[in-house]
Amino acid sequence: MQNEYEIKKEMCEIGRRVYNRGMVAANDGNFSVKLNDHEFLCTPTGVSKGFMTPEYICKVDENGNVLQANKGFRPSSEIKMHMRVYQKRPDVKSVVHAHPLYATTFAIAGIPLTQPIMPEAVIALGCVPIAPYGTPSTMEIPDAVEPYLEHFDAVLLENHGALTFSDSLLAAYMKMESVEFYAQLLWQTMQIGGPQEFSEEQVQRLYEIRRQMGLPGKHPANLCPNAQAGKPSCHTCSGSCGSKTVASSTVGNTDADLVASITKKVMEQLGM
Repeated sequence: MQNEYEIKKEMCEIGRRVYNRGMVAANDGNFSVKLNDHEFLCTPTGVSKGFMTPEYICKVDENGNVLQANKGFRPSSEIKMHMRVYQKRPDVKSVVHAHPLYATTFAIAGIPLTQPIMPEAVIALGCVPIAPYGTPSTMEIPDAVEPYLEHFDAVLLENHGALTFSDSLLAAYMKMESVEFYAQLLWQTMQIGGPQEFSEEQVQRLYEIRRQMGLPGKHPANLCPNAQAGKPSCHTCSGSCGSKTVASSTVGNTDADLVASITKKVMEQLGM
């Protein structure tokens, strides 16, 4: 098991990877690691993530309050977004936010990543929806992201970037790489006539592989209402399974008007 200093060193290494791969510019991006229910390590604001050393890393509590930070450093202004992920997803141990070029291009264009074009993307990610735009450092982003947290491990942030989360820092970062690679492939195939998508049968076979592998996290292979009903699931519905799942999970907890409002909002963001 890693001690706290080793985790800080790993965060600096991930910072270098994110920066060197062009997933952030200047001082952009932020990521965090959950130590326990009350302590979290996070990157500081106002510094390049490619040049951090362990003393840069800050420690906060579950409300984002500073527990420890060396002079001249303070936690990322986006820590509210991270805390919402941890609050709603107890299985998550790390959150990564970056601005990868191709994925952010799709986020700015308002196009979710839902086309089944590559086995690895279908198995690892399923769909990558778009959360509505929110002003950075405010509660607007956590509120916009929340409806997707129960059903996905990666989310595009409208006109902003991408957010990934998993059971370790390395796994969360690898999901960010996967999102960007998927987006780049999709973009490049769009330049030469559009991608050739998998059939429903092919998607279902890939979903079965994921289930057999027992991969952690949230994924349409396990959560899509159609799949639960024994029908073909997810990719061929252009991501609308996310909205149906949100609605079904909300029933019994809120009134019908709120369910309808959330469903409509999610469907709009998924282009339905």
